[in-house]
Amino acid sequence: MGTKQKREEKFYPYSPMAIATAIAICSSPSKYSPALSSFQTTPSLKTLNHPPLLLPPSPSSTFGLVSDDDAVVAAAAVEAVALASAAVEAARAAVWAAGEAGEEEGGGCRVVRVRRRRRKRRRGVEALGMVKWDGEEVHEVSFGAASSGVLTPREEAEFCLCLKEGAGLEAARRRIAETREHEPTSNQWAEAVGIKRSSLDKMLCNGRESRERINQSYRRLVVSIAARYQGKGLSLQDLIQEGSIGLLRGAERFDPDRGYKLSTYVYWWIRQAIVRAIANKSRIIRLPGSICEMVAKIAEARTVLSVRLRRLPTYDEIAEFIDVNVSTVRLVSERSRTPISVDQAVTSQGCMTLQEIIPGPDETTPEKMVKRQLMKQEVERALNTLCEREAYILRLYFGLNGETPLSFEEIGRLMKLSRERVRQINSIALSKLRQTSVVDYLKLYMM
Repeated sequence: MGTKQKREEKFYPYSPMAIATAIAICSSPSKYSPALSSFQTTPSLKTLNHPPLLLPPSPSSTFGLVSDDDAVVAAAAVEAVALASAAVEAARAAVWAAGEAGEEEGGGCRVVRVRRRRRKRRRGVEALGMVKWDGEEVHEVSFGAASSGVLTPREEAEFCLCLKEGAGLEAARRRIAETREHEPTSNQWAEAVGIKRSSLDKMLCNGRESRERINQSYRRLVVSIAARYQGKGLSLQDLIQEGSIGLLRGAERFDPDRGYKLSTYVYWWIRQAIVRAIANKSRIIRLPGSICEMVAKIAEARTVLSVRLRRLPTYDEIAEFIDVNVSTVRLVSERSRTPISVDQAVTSQGCMTLQEIIPGPDETTPEKMVKRQLMKQEVERALNTLCEREAYILRLYFGLNGETPLSFEEIGRLMKLSRERVRQINSIALSKLRQTSVVDYLKLYMM
């Protein structure tokens, strides 16, 4: 609207062509006066609204002499120019009104165009029946020359249906492997799904070719999405690989009957695969998904507050900024620290590692280590007084073999005994140990 108002302010009531015509008429009255004799010489309402037209003097009026014919021609020229100006103004108003109406109806027109495109794509998919198979015969799928361009709606439908068929065959193969406890042969696989061996091979080949074509055609989309998540723990190559996995996963679930484009649908699958890969593989110690989201919020809040306060913010300020508890901010900040290797060199020469200068717990002192070794020997002497089954149950129940202690029920499943029987054996073994003299030596280590 601003540009239009400026153009209207610069518009003059008389166009240059009209002024030139009027000058030509006034300069040669004998030629145009017969044709203009029928015009009225009295000014109209339209002419009163415009400033008078300044015409150059004619040769006859150079010496102050103006004839009646010259006056008639001048008045007629002014009337013609006024009518032309009014017509131009009306045309401009009509164009402006049409533009306003078009802007109001622009949203509806876009919706109509989108719906038409969807209907067109849906009609093209409904006419596609060459990749569906009835269990006996697999129709041919036309794979053109591979290119990096976007696929047509027909190619999208063909390739996605081939991927769905391949996913169904793979699920059937896994079920057969679970039931028979070994990988099935091609003949067993084809027999289980109810198709011929040649049809099975053709479907698997179509699935592999479709996967390659979709990867090549939408590689730019995957790269553009993966580039936004750089610097979060994974390299660009890893992000592209995870995005390609999400692309194929979304293509398997794509429904072309809805009329949408494949790129619109798989965008969110690619993004989800990349985000999950960052959450699961970017750290040595994996954090839960909720903690990863909180880490991102805390990092953003710390950056904003550092710029605003010109110093590092405290936990209380960060908690108030993102509206969470202070304990949550402190816990997430401590758990999200990057692990440090104990083999990392401390000095620039690399002659001393971090493990060599970090003090260990009290149990690593020489006195404690010798005491623990002697106590292990006494426990082994006490267990040797029992039978093999009783000693084995005590080792599993108390974790004397260095593994996690097991319950009576877990020991019973391992030894194919009932829980109650395992408990009875454990009680008998402990009663025997109390009656031996080896227990007196073990009491010395308890003081």
